[in-house]
Amino acid sequence: MRKALIVGIDHYAHISSLFGCVNDAHAVKNMLERHADGTVNFDVRLLIARAPSGVQRKELRDSIKHLFSSSSEITLLYFAGHGHIDEAGGYILPSDSTNGDDGIPLLEIMTLANQSKAENRVIILDSCHSGITGSSMDTRRAELSEGISILTASGADQYATERNNAGLFTTLLVDALEGAASNLVGQITPGAVYAHIDQSLGAWEQRPVFKTNVKRFVSLRLVAPPIELADLRRLPEFFPVAGYEYKLDPSFEPEGPRPDVANTRIFAILQKYNKVNLLIPVGATHMYHAAMMSQSCKLTALGEHYRRLCQRGRL
Repeated sequence: MRKALIVGIDHYAHISSLFGCVNDAHAVKNMLERHADGTVNFDVRLLIARAPSGVQRKELRDSIKHLFSSSSEITLLYFAGHGHIDEAGGYILPSDSTNGDDGIPLLEIMTLANQSKAENRVIILDSCHSGITGSSMDTRRAELSEGISILTASGADQYATERNNAGLFTTLLVDALEGAASNLVGQITPGAVYAHIDQSLGAWEQRPVFKTNVKRFVSLRLVAPPIELADLRRLPEFFPVAGYEYKLDPSFEPEGPRPDVANTRIFAILQKYNKVNLLIPVGATHMYHAAMMSQSCKLTALGEHYRRLCQRGRL
């Protein structure tokens, strides 16, 4: 079982309201509910607050407690809304907050996550100062039990930015979940999501924060892989050892003078490898020229990595 609590709060009764958090929550919900092929992914509960309705503190707190009370394969909390920080720590704010420190303490959320029996717990926060999550006021102590990953929009001393009625962080998060952070087997992990967001933001912009204590990343969503798994698993067939060069000749090229049917089928797979940076031609600029000039091709470092995975039966 995979459970997600998705929260987006635009309406605040006593402090300034926001504009893009509800839209962000809907966008994340749409990504997480189903994999790219339409199969069910997360069982999502959505909490949103537009004027004049709101998400009150008790409802938000009870929902978070319920989320982490289960023994699911994975539980995921996403929050978009106001954040607050003071000398006692950080908070996420429900609609009825008045001064910030009456929100839900991040320390309480971390306590619930640390004590949860869920195998994997993922916390994603698009709120100001959210980078303090998982930190103790005593910075010498780690605050993450095994199985927890935290991804936040900004550091403890930073604000989270909205652009065009959407959070900058969540826009990149949705882009990553849609497939921009996929690996070659179509899996999207928290680490890959962070890498995508981190690379998309400049040094002068808000900086995302990623903290984790896992032995193995869980996949948040599956998308169509850029290369079929059956083709990927043939890597050791064509490249039996590290550094091996696969010899080509004009018979591999379908538009060559004397194409060979078996060779052209192999060449089609090799070209797929080239397209996803698993392979490069040797002694030629393009695969076509490598074949026509009877050159060879070899695996890139990424290709060697996947060759080893296939050889060891890991894919």
